[in-house]
Amino acid sequence: MLLAELEIWHSRPIAPTRRVALGEGLLPVDPPPGFGGLLLGGIVAASVEQLEPDLVAELGRLLDDLAAGRRIPQPRLRHRFQVDRIGLARSRHRLLGHGDSVEFDVEDRGAPAAQVLGAAYSAGAVDAAHRPVVIETLRRAVRWRGPVGPSLAAHLAGATGARSWSAGAFVHPRRWALTVLGFNDATTPERGEVQRRFRALVRSAHPDHGGASEGAAQRISELSEARRILLAAG
Repeated sequence: MLLAELEIWHSRPIAPTRRVALGEGLLPVDPPPGFGGLLLGGIVAASVEQLEPDLVAELGRLLDDLAAGRRIPQPRLRHRFQVDRIGLARSRHRLLGHGDSVEFDVEDRGAPAAQVLGAAYSAGAVDAAHRPVVIETLRRAVRWRGPVGPSLAAHLAGATGARSWSAGAFVHPRRWALTVLGFNDATTPERGEVQRRFRALVRSAHPDHGGASEGAAQRISELSEARRILLAAG
């Protein structure tokens, strides 16, 4: 299932100029960062290690400018941003849902800087209410060192100790947390009730108390993150 998509148009490898433009996109960011924010972070994470150190520093300044809604002088990262796509090549990036997991499908036909710029400018175009969280998601992507997969999605969403949670954990975190801890998604449990339910479920999931060894660590990680979400919301 397609969750998010973005086209980035960029100069061809043999072209004497360096240009980048945005194409069609499906970038849901509500609630932030949404699937759109995760995809933009995945695009950055896939290319940022290939940038020269001075360009990484410039990217940080660009994200500051985009977050503040300031006018962006050109060029940035040695590429000129434009609207016209004539003569440019296309890279298409997608975030896909497969059952309870998400998968990044990121193309790298253009220069790494062009891909990173496309994601950054797309984040800057997000409405002001959601833009800060989406920009922070890109900052997390800049710090990522690892494969572009489910663990990256958890990192971008701000979740710790997770590998491959349900897609719902990223789009409706509170609803996901209530379900993981066995609450009705229309309820608002008290802090003490959340803690009691968490302890009981962790105990039943632990192999020392009869839980299956396979998948126990993942289950306990999910329970821990669900508790964190509900306690933070309270």
